Amino acid sequence: MKAISVEEYGDHDVLQLREVPDPPVGSDTVRIRVKAAGVNPVDSYMRLGSMHSSYPQHLPLIPGWDVAGVVDRVGAAVTRFAPGDEVMAYARKDSVQHGTYAELVSVADTVVGRKPKALSFAQAGGIPLAGLTAWQAARTLDVGPGDVVLVHAAAGGVGHFGVQIARAMGAARVIGTASVGNHEFLRSLGAEPIEYGPDLPSRLAELVGGDGRVDVALDFFGGDALKQSPFLVRNAARHASIVDPAVKEQGGQYVYVRPNADDLNALADLADRGRLWTEVFRELPLASAAEAQRLVEERHTRGKVVLIP
Repeated sequence: MKAISVEEYGDHDVLQLREVPDPPVGSDTVRIRVKAAGVNPVDSYMRLGSMHSSYPQHLPLIPGWDVAGVVDRVGAAVTRFAPGDEVMAYARKDSVQHGTYAELVSVADTVVGRKPKALSFAQAGGIPLAGLTAWQAARTLDVGPGDVVLVHAAAGGVGHFGVQIARAMGAARVIGTASVGNHEFLRSLGAEPIEYGPDLPSRLAELVGGDGRVDVALDFFGGDALKQSPFLVRNAARHASIVDPAVKEQGGQYVYVRPNADDLNALADLADRGRLWTEVFRELPLASAAEAQRLVEERHTRGKVVLIP
């Protein structure tokens, strides 16, 4: 198969399209023919070799943890899937080496969910890591009816899912931080846009009235957003960050996304009910993996960048 293979850690030019062996199929494994692979910031850390403190990392490696595609083969013990099924998966493994920037990827059947029928493969390929992150963060803070929710970096890959998920969970209002150029986009998702920056607390107070605070704050960016959040919520326990465990020192929750097939299926159900969709900023061929990672590293993309083998 063809895949992006990194043979030495380094800059974007180490991302080379090569011919590599097809992945094996174990007894509890699903092999997926990749139709789309979402690109995430963590993929750049793989390329740079900076994942060693969290996972064993081995060269040569294929980056990528997001996939949507069609089941190619299943192991002898797999009962939930069959060749031809359309699926998506957050394909994080115990070590970093065999990722999704490829024509084929093998993953444990326990992390595979169904692809939403309402979305294209490119849209589904952008869901797993970012969608699960937003879903699990909102669940951690028990977002529900009546809540006023603040989403930091609401136009980004995780943030635009966070807005939609909060609304689907019944939030009374969702307020999203973004640059002015993304405010109309946030309105299209059902959020009230607000500009980020040092003046955010005063702008938020003017927008929400009363005590100037919200019920829930979801930090998907870090930096100033992380510092501001505990002062923007009525109860510090109802703010969370996916960026920095230091949020726990502020009384908040640190959320680290986990592969979960049931959660993926819940996201697929939302999509098929018209409550969730993926904004695809750019679709690029597999050979353009370097350009895709550059775009994501700039942190100015709206929604997701997706590779198409």
